[in-house]
Parts: sequence; C-alpha cells; structure tokens
Amino acid sequence: MENNDAQSIDSVIAALYDTISGPAGPRDWERERGLFASGAILVPTGPIPGAARGAPIEVLDLEGYIASRSPYFAANDLFEREVARRAFRFGNIAHVLSAYEVRHRPETEVLWRGINSIDLFHDGERWWVVSIVWDNERPDNAMPDWAAPKAR
Repeated sequence: MENNDAQSIDSVIAALYDTISGPAGPRDWERERGLFASGAILVPTGPIPGAARGAPIEVLDLEGYIASRSPYFAANDLFEREVARRAFRFGNIAHVLSAYEVRHRPETEVLWRGINSIDLFHDGERWWVVSIVWDNERPDNAMPDWAAPKAR
C-alpha cells in the first residue's frame, strides 16, 4: 500500500502534526496508524510535582495513545505545529528533534511549547515512526536557542 505521508522524513513529520491538529472532534486515526511501525511507542514525560528531581514517563502503544487522548481532542480545539527541527540520518534510521508550539486556533496565542524526539526507520520503501518521546517547556525547562519559532 502506498502511503504518501511516509515517503520522506518531512512528509512523516508534517502528517504527525496534521493528524492531531484541528477543531474539537475526532481525529483521523487511520491516517495516524499508517505512520507508525508495529510495536511503536509514544512516551509523554513531565516533572513530578513537588519532587526535587525526576520525571514520570507514560509508555503507550499507538492504540493506548489514541484511547487516552481522544476524549481531550473530542472536546478541545488543538493546533500543534512544528517551529524548528534538528534531524540526523544514518542509513535506514533517522532521529528528529522537532520543536513545537500548541494553540487553540492557528491565530491565537501559544498555549505551550515543547520538543518531540522522534525515531524513524526506512524499510526500503517508506519511513515508519518507531517512537516519539516528548516534553514541554516550563520555567525550569526552557526551550533551547535552536528551537526558536521560524517566521510565520
């Protein structure tokens, strides 16, 4: 099956942001499923409230991610877009650090920013997402200089 979303690293990253962005309502989960390798994981991270150090992780397979995030997307407008990127490729593997910003609507103020750490694999025909780990900006976790938003 041909998947134009998976022909390049750029197209995969664009599709990842596109599938979760939009007005309140269901997302195109079938399109999202077409981006991920079997066994892929999604790992949100964050600080432990009140702890001096440490952050919990939640390791989800794609179906677990969809189940856990669908209620939020159903009730909330959310538009996430890439603002900067660092990519590294070696043979059939690639690693992308993708800085993002989230808004309720494309024209409204930024709600939060963060970085997705995305691992990809090329099977000779197309790219597959193997894992995504992400963290959000906060007072003790500032965005690095390279992640400054590009001009709109």
